[in-house]
Amino acid sequence: MSSWFLGHKIKFTAICLLLTAYWLWLPGKLFDKPCSSVLLADNNELLAAQIATDGQWRFPQSDSVPYKFKSCILTFEDEYFKYHLGFNPVSIFNSLKRNINSSKIKSGGSTITMQVARMMRKNQPRNYYQKLVEIILALRIELSYKKSSILNLYCSNAPFGSNVVGLDAASWRYFGRSPEKLSWAESAVLAVLPNAPSLIYPEKISSVCL
Repeated sequence: MSSWFLGHKIKFTAICLLLTAYWLWLPGKLFDKPCSSVLLADNNELLAAQIATDGQWRFPQSDSVPYKFKSCILTFEDEYFKYHLGFNPVSIFNSLKRNINSSKIKSGGSTITMQVARMMRKNQPRNYYQKLVEIILALRIELSYKKSSILNLYCSNAPFGSNVVGLDAASWRYFGRSPEKLSWAESAVLAVLPNAPSLIYPEKISSVCL
């Protein structure tokens, strides 16, 4: 066996191992946090709910995202969500430029898929290395999930202030009704919460929507 053939065989084997590791990197279930116990009436009205064992209001993942909230979250968080492959090069470049000019990290340019990657990794410290990991993992997520499923994962697991996680829990907690019944204004208010959940609390939301 020639050294040329042996060298290419080693390279091919290494590439196959890397691709296999990349494919297996994504767990079968992206989120394994406990959910609240929820009791709904036949008309989908909430009758009772019990907080999850980790102290979070986290309702079971829903099957879809209401149109109004979907429109608001895509406009605010990721307007090119339907077209990119997990990351938006233009947004990342612009964010990098702003960070360099300000000498600190002010924005990350993360897509919704990248935010799913960050949340499933339990919100690692925000730095350039972690951003690169999120980009690579976002590409992997896009290979396995439909856009609608990725958006649903994001809306079901994003933080909405205090100990409220996910759109369903936030809608009932702050407005007392299901996400499908929210107004455009209420949907817009909730859409901005995952970006800075610690800066907004229920009293502020009430004053904005009055």
